Amino acid sequence: MKSFTALILLVLLCSNALRVSGDIGTATSYNPPYLPTRCGGYSQQFPESGFFAAVSDGLWDNGAACGRRYRVRCISGPRGSCKNGEITVTVVDFCKNTPCPAMMLLSKAAFSAISSIPDANINVEYTEI
Repeated sequence: MKSFTALILLVLLCSNALRVSGDIGTATSYNPPYLPTRCGGYSQQFPESGFFAAVSDGLWDNGAACGRRYRVRCISGPRGSCKNGEITVTVVDFCKNTPCPAMMLLSKAAFSAISSIPDANINVEYTEI
Protein backbone atom coordinates (compact mmCIF):
# COMPACT_ATOMS: atom_id res chain seq x y z
CA MET A 1 0.00 0.00 0.00
CA LYS A 2 2.85 2.40 0.82
CA SER A 3 4.46 1.86 -2.58
CA PHE A 4 1.12 2.46 -4.32
CA THR A 5 0.65 5.72 -2.40
CA ALA A 6 4.20 6.77 -3.23
CA LEU A 7 3.59 6.00 -6.92
CA ILE A 8 0.41 8.10 -6.97
CA LEU A 9 2.22 10.97 -5.26
CA LEU A 10 5.06 10.75 -7.77
CA VAL A 11 2.63 10.81 -10.71
CA LEU A 12 0.87 13.88 -9.29
CA LEU A 13 4.15 15.72 -8.74
CA CYS A 14 5.37 14.91 -12.24
CA SER A 15 2.12 16.00 -13.86
CA ASN A 16 2.36 19.39 -12.13
CA ALA A 17 6.00 19.74 -13.16
CA LEU A 18 5.04 19.13 -16.79
CA ARG A 19 2.53 21.99 -16.69
CA VAL A 20 5.28 24.56 -16.16
CA SER A 21 6.25 25.91 -19.56
CA GLY A 22 7.84 29.26 -18.71
CA ASP A 23 10.23 30.77 -16.22
CA ILE A 24 9.58 30.70 -12.48
CA GLY A 25 9.79 33.75 -10.24
CA THR A 26 8.07 35.63 -7.45
CA ALA A 27 5.40 38.29 -7.47
CA THR A 28 3.62 40.58 -5.07
CA SER A 29 1.40 43.62 -5.45
CA TYR A 30 2.28 47.27 -5.25
CA ASN A 31 0.20 50.29 -4.42
CA PRO A 32 -0.41 53.60 -6.16
CA PRO A 33 0.84 56.13 -6.92
CA TYR A 34 2.07 54.40 -10.05
CA LEU A 35 3.42 57.61 -11.62
CA PRO A 36 6.04 58.66 -12.53
CA THR A 37 7.52 55.50 -14.01
CA ARG A 38 10.91 54.66 -15.47
CA CYS A 39 9.13 53.77 -18.73
CA GLY A 40 7.86 57.16 -19.79
CA GLY A 41 7.48 59.30 -16.69
CA TYR A 42 3.92 60.61 -16.60
CA SER A 43 2.78 59.43 -20.04
CA GLN A 44 -0.31 57.31 -20.59
CA GLN A 45 1.37 53.91 -20.88
CA PHE A 46 -0.97 51.79 -18.79
CA PRO A 47 -3.06 49.10 -20.50
CA GLU A 48 -6.84 49.46 -20.35
CA SER A 49 -7.08 46.18 -18.43
CA GLY A 50 -5.16 47.70 -15.50
CA PHE A 51 -2.85 44.66 -15.59
CA PHE A 52 0.68 46.03 -15.45
CA ALA A 53 3.92 45.41 -13.58
CA ALA A 54 7.15 46.88 -12.29
CA VAL A 55 10.06 44.47 -12.61
CA SER A 56 13.30 43.82 -10.76
CA ASP A 57 16.85 43.78 -12.14
CA GLY A 58 16.46 40.24 -13.46
CA LEU A 59 13.85 41.33 -16.02
CA TRP A 60 14.60 45.05 -16.36
CA ASP A 61 17.33 44.64 -19.00
CA ASN A 62 18.58 48.26 -18.66
CA GLY A 63 15.13 49.58 -19.55
CA ALA A 64 14.54 47.34 -22.58
CA ALA A 65 11.76 45.66 -20.59
CA CYS A 66 9.48 48.71 -20.99
CA GLY A 67 6.38 47.63 -22.88
CA ARG A 68 7.18 43.93 -22.76
CA ARG A 69 4.20 41.72 -22.10
CA TYR A 70 4.22 38.60 -19.94
CA ARG A 71 1.68 35.85 -19.44
CA VAL A 72 1.64 35.19 -15.68
CA ARG A 73 -0.02 32.54 -13.54
CA CYS A 74 0.21 31.81 -9.84
CA ILE A 75 1.68 28.39 -9.08
CA SER A 76 1.94 28.56 -5.27
CA GLY A 77 1.33 30.91 -2.40
CA PRO A 78 0.44 31.06 1.27
CA ARG A 79 -2.74 29.35 2.44
CA GLY A 80 -3.87 28.28 -1.05
CA SER A 81 -3.96 31.84 -2.35
CA CYS A 82 -3.63 31.00 -6.06
CA LYS A 83 -6.62 31.49 -8.31
CA ASN A 84 -6.98 29.48 -11.50
CA GLY A 85 -6.13 31.08 -14.81
CA GLU A 86 -3.51 33.41 -16.13
CA ILE A 87 -3.21 37.09 -16.92
CA THR A 88 -1.19 39.22 -19.30
CA VAL A 89 0.73 42.15 -17.82
CA THR A 90 2.67 44.95 -19.47
CA VAL A 91 5.92 46.20 -17.95
CA VAL A 92 5.60 49.91 -17.14
CA ASP A 93 8.24 50.47 -14.47
CA PHE A 94 11.35 49.37 -12.62
CA CYS A 95 11.01 48.25 -9.01
CA LYS A 96 11.57 51.32 -6.82
CA ASN A 97 12.42 49.34 -3.66
CA THR A 98 15.94 48.23 -2.77
CA PRO A 99 16.02 45.30 -2.55
CA CYS A 100 12.98 44.59 -4.67
CA PRO A 101 10.57 42.34 -2.71
CA ALA A 102 9.82 40.16 -5.77
CA MET A 103 10.74 39.64 -9.39
CA MET A 104 7.45 41.25 -10.47
CA LEU A 105 5.40 43.85 -8.64
CA LEU A 106 1.90 43.57 -10.05
CA SER A 107 -0.73 46.29 -10.06
CA LYS A 108 -3.54 45.70 -7.57
CA ALA A 109 -5.90 44.68 -10.40
CA ALA A 110 -3.42 42.20 -11.85
CA PHE A 111 -2.48 40.70 -8.50
CA SER A 112 -6.06 40.25 -7.34
CA ALA A 113 -6.83 38.38 -10.58
CA ILE A 114 -4.37 35.58 -9.69
CA SER A 115 -4.18 35.66 -5.86
CA SER A 116 -6.92 35.69 -3.26
CA ILE A 117 -4.64 37.11 -0.55
CA PRO A 118 -3.69 40.78 -1.06
CA ASP A 119 -0.02 41.67 -0.60
CA ALA A 120 1.15 38.04 -0.34
CA ASN A 121 4.39 36.89 -1.91
CA ILE A 122 3.52 34.23 -4.47
CA ASN A 123 5.43 32.04 -6.88
CA VAL A 124 4.54 32.56 -10.51
CA GLU A 125 5.22 31.10 -13.89
CA TYR A 126 5.77 33.75 -16.54
CA THR A 127 6.41 33.76 -20.26
CA GLU A 128 7.21 36.72 -22.47
CA ILE A 129 4.68 37.06 -25.28
